Amino acid sequence: MKQLQKRWGYHLPVLLCLILIGLLLWLPTGFEDALVYQESDIQPARVLSCDNSSIIDTGLVRSGEQRCELEIASGRFAGRTAGGVNLLNGSLEQDKLFQPGDTALVRINYDGEEILSVSMIDHYRVPGELLLAGLFCALLLLFARETGLRALLSFVLAILTIWKVLVPCFLKGWNPVWVGLGVVLLITVAVVTMVYGFDRRALAAISGCALGVAVTCVTGILFTNAFRIHGAVMSYSESLLYAGYQHLDLTQIFTASIFIGASGAVMDLSVDITSAVHEVVEKKPGIPWQEAVRSGMTVGRAALGTQTTTLLLAYSGGFIALLMVFMAQGSPLETVFNLKYVSSEILHTVVGSFGLCTVAPLTALTSGVLLARGRTSALTGQPEAKR
Repeated sequence: MKQLQKRWGYHLPVLLCLILIGLLLWLPTGFEDALVYQESDIQPARVLSCDNSSIIDTGLVRSGEQRCELEIASGRFAGRTAGGVNLLNGSLEQDKLFQPGDTALVRINYDGEEILSVSMIDHYRVPGELLLAGLFCALLLLFARETGLRALLSFVLAILTIWKVLVPCFLKGWNPVWVGLGVVLLITVAVVTMVYGFDRRALAAISGCALGVAVTCVTGILFTNAFRIHGAVMSYSESLLYAGYQHLDLTQIFTASIFIGASGAVMDLSVDITSAVHEVVEKKPGIPWQEAVRSGMTVGRAALGTQTTTLLLAYSGGFIALLMVFMAQGSPLETVFNLKYVSSEILHTVVGSFGLCTVAPLTALTSGVLLARGRTSALTGQPEAKR
């Protein structure tokens, strides 16, 4: 009977995860009929020819417009040809150029069956992205098999939760901190139970992770205010305001992004420590819970040495060009550290590392108490108060 309960507790999270994925796929975001997409159709189109005569080339950047002859690949206008316009703003970051044979993603403005205009959004990259995702899934399943399938399901659930719950709630003006905490807790429960099933290990890891994320959240709020960081420091945040969402509190969204970004590393460390403590308890069933906690602390100290560096590399990797600009211009470090976009990244890195430093002892404590203390009582039959 116990073996049956254990197997059921291990496989039940998969069923619940599949149910949640189905519900999230069905769940509307409320933004399906956004006004910007009325009377237009977004489809891939093959570039037949290009006219670059209106492009002003300065050697480094280009401006003007590129005109292309397009064959629409799908949708209500599939097979029809039309002229498309690719506007160049002189920005290497945002501009793109097309060549005959390319596939472009285009927005078709129409009136009935008449095509009014076609604007070229960007290169059509979905097939390549699907190929890359397929290779990733195949490698994961080939290497990890059932565990890989569980990881893949939890990965899909996390993506859907962010896109279908987190982002719409932020846009609707819900409190970003509370929404972020709720989403992180949901994802944590889903991922950890997919690893362990419903048992004491899952409870220990989830408890430690939740406490660590809570500490990260409070620390992020305090130091965001202390550093006088406004949420507009986030990329594209001003575009969001200009799109009619002036009611949003960008600073709270920025604060939520701090603990959401660190939650993955926090979850990883909590699972590592819980697994280590569980292994110690399995090898030595009579171990006192205090000693199990100390073992978890030892594992946590070793893991922290690499986890904090992992956060640093993850956040700084996207800012290599910015760091090169600072060095090329000879900017003093004091000036660099006082710039708000640098301070915001310092917040992300240090506050996230602060969460890691706290989740290690907290998870060691929860796993030691839940795994060793319960096991000792079951073995000895003695009440905990007598130990």
